[in-house]
Amino acid sequence: MTDPLAPPFALSDAERLARARSDLRMGLPVWLAGPDGAALALAAETASAPRLRGLRDLGEVALALTARRAGTLRARAYDGDLARLRVPGDADLGWLRATADPAEDLARPMKGPFQSFRDADGPPPALARAALRLAKAARLLPAALLVAHDAPPPEGVARLPAALALADTLAPLSEVVSARVPLAVSQAGRVHVFRSPLDDSEHVAVEIGSPPRDAPVLARLHSACFTGDLLGSLKCDCGPQLHAALDRMAADGAGVLLYLDQEGRGIGLANKMRAYSLQDQGFDTVEANHRLGFEDDERDFRVGAQVLKALGFDAVRLLTNNPRKVRRMEEAGVRVAERVPLRVGLNDLNAAYLATKAAKSGHLL
Repeated sequence: MTDPLAPPFALSDAERLARARSDLRMGLPVWLAGPDGAALALAAETASAPRLRGLRDLGEVALALTARRAGTLRARAYDGDLARLRVPGDADLGWLRATADPAEDLARPMKGPFQSFRDADGPPPALARAALRLAKAARLLPAALLVAHDAPPPEGVARLPAALALADTLAPLSEVVSARVPLAVSQAGRVHVFRSPLDDSEHVAVEIGSPPRDAPVLARLHSACFTGDLLGSLKCDCGPQLHAALDRMAADGAGVLLYLDQEGRGIGLANKMRAYSLQDQGFDTVEANHRLGFEDDERDFRVGAQVLKALGFDAVRLLTNNPRKVRRMEEAGVRVAERVPLRVGLNDLNAAYLATKAAKSGHLL
């Protein structure tokens, strides 16, 4: 008999995605289904010994890694953008963590040999791809355990079509509240807070003065940087850029600074600190991200375009040294009337970091 209360309380696609990400963070499995089959997936970072045993009881377990991480391990990435490694029968959580996390790569370089699933062997690549996408969105290490499981999942396990996790759709954003906040650079400051039902991120727009909506607004897309913005870290130029952007807007009399909750180029604070630790081992910013299994930059600047449009702006004078931000704004329907350089914050401790941004990430410095 159908429960008459079910339809009003049925989860939307957005809610199902949010629940799946939350479950992975808690160390719970997610059941992913696609045209080629289904599988139970666990995030390698949060997996427990009992749940690893539970996966083994269902069949042979695969460890999915991005091609970036697989390349560091010299493991075969037969699926192009990812590798599905066979998990040895005697592998424990220590083996999994050492394979997923590069922290001890230099201290313990002799890993493997690794055997990779290929073609139709093991859990389908699309399901592994979906699990990695979810792990990244949950700001965990991009490594996931999977076991093929076409039967219905155990009671209480979240079910998710792989296509939902793989869709390149932008999460809906809505303004929660705005309030006047007198700032050191301008007493005419107003803070707008935006939130998505898909995650716990809160994106902020700081409006300086009363910028007209019918002209390009001086704007800055600034990704949150706890170490640089709050602690004054000398490893990056984020703090000086933040304050220079606000000073420029105050001098112009108007502007909008978007403070986007995309710490560490979108990989989250914990993974950013992992990257910092790798930099202490001699790797540059990009190399550290790749060793962790991430791309150079995992941010989605379309979020900034969403916020600007919600505030009534469709054209900007963009304070940035990053051509990718300009392209993404244009692609998202916000016209960039001018790119305004923002070259500040160079010091002896971040000179190599800035050189890497210019050489490998295309920043115009």
